Amino acid sequence: MNAQVIDQYFKDHREEHLEELKAFLRIPSISSLSEHKGDIRKGAEWLRDAMQNAGLENAKVLETEGHPVVYADWLHAEGKPTVLVYGHYDVQPVDPLNLWETPPFDPHVRDNKLYARGASDDKGQTFMHVKAVEALLKLNGELPVNIKFIVEGEEEIGSPTLPKYVEQNKEQLKADLIVISDTGMQGPGRPAVCYGLRGLAGIQIDVKGPKGDLHSGLYGGAVQNPLHAIVEILQSFRDKEGVIQVEGFYEDVLDVSDEERAEFAALEFDLEKEKQDLGITEDFGEKGYSFVERTWIRPTLEINGITGGFSGEGIKTVLPAEASAKITCRLVPNQDPDDIVAKLRAHIEANKPKGVTVKITDFDKGQPFLTPYDHPAIQAAGRSYEKVYNVKTAFTRMGGSVPIVAVFDQVLGLPVVLMGFGLSSENFHAPNEHFHLENFDKGLRVISDYLFEAADLK
Repeated sequence: MNAQVIDQYFKDHREEHLEELKAFLRIPSISSLSEHKGDIRKGAEWLRDAMQNAGLENAKVLETEGHPVVYADWLHAEGKPTVLVYGHYDVQPVDPLNLWETPPFDPHVRDNKLYARGASDDKGQTFMHVKAVEALLKLNGELPVNIKFIVEGEEEIGSPTLPKYVEQNKEQLKADLIVISDTGMQGPGRPAVCYGLRGLAGIQIDVKGPKGDLHSGLYGGAVQNPLHAIVEILQSFRDKEGVIQVEGFYEDVLDVSDEERAEFAALEFDLEKEKQDLGITEDFGEKGYSFVERTWIRPTLEINGITGGFSGEGIKTVLPAEASAKITCRLVPNQDPDDIVAKLRAHIEANKPKGVTVKITDFDKGQPFLTPYDHPAIQAAGRSYEKVYNVKTAFTRMGGSVPIVAVFDQVLGLPVVLMGFGLSSENFHAPNEHFHLENFDKGLRVISDYLFEAADLK
């Protein structure tokens, strides 16, 4: 690829591309709200047309049991690898609306940042892949690799129907690697390739005591209090340093190589700045692991919320009839969500106080994901970043969970390359979401270069 030619192309077409992206962002494709079902379809159809106009073939809106997916391909690079690009066109709700400086679906550029819901997560980043393909087809008449796109409309609600679609359409989605731009960089001007995500296992604990709330003066001390009971259960989960006390919880956790830990240390993470940014005085967690390691390579168990009893103004001398708590565990490679939930259930049963009944309900689950950081597809992405940003690429894991990534890994058996262009400061999922256009401009060039890098992968 002639870098100067592609660079000039993107400069010449920048305003045109931004106007197209703004049109995409104006569609309120909120997947979680039923009143936007028509907008979801409109978003899918807009993307299909954009793919077709870019020169991709077989561009289709395909039905699922939920919101549709958009598929397109270009498969004329004989003997070359096939890259599967995944993204999503749905967005989060926008409330509280009054905190937006400009309307969420009326895109505005301020200080070289594009403000709109979906600008960073994930319409903007998905759009960049379409435009990179378009540029190469217009300049060269062909692509260096075969390419397929699968873009869904349910990522923001947990991708409930996509796993079944992937399972049923393995031949359609057959490829050599998967590229996803729905993650972030290390910071401004600091590119990162993410090669691992934690999984997720969540439960709700409901504790029931007497048939109704009781007067704490008449019955306190003689009847078990469900709030005290649930606190006792919750307290049993971890010790004072955050080490999880559930039997067998750590038994499947894979060790991390000294080489990887050295890579993490080389990132020069600023713990003092992080504490200042978070408004905390001390970090917390397992001894022997850094802040980064605790959030990337170690499993967790966190209480997300507790309800029960009286919480209004003043005091009410009540012994509540019930209490509940929500728990989520972030899991690392080789841990299985179903196995962890079974261990949580056994632990709760063993630590259940007398005088109450306990109900446990499963909810969110997702497998952890890991592509070896020295995999050629991962390292190639690092080279493409470095050519454009002129700095060393960081190879990172991420503490969060993207369940569909693990589905791609397990069902299709392909390396997954997470090469994102967002920044953690861009307010995705919050008011005033925005995308730094410096990364839009450079990202187009990185993606274009990576398609050439991928052409040489074995």
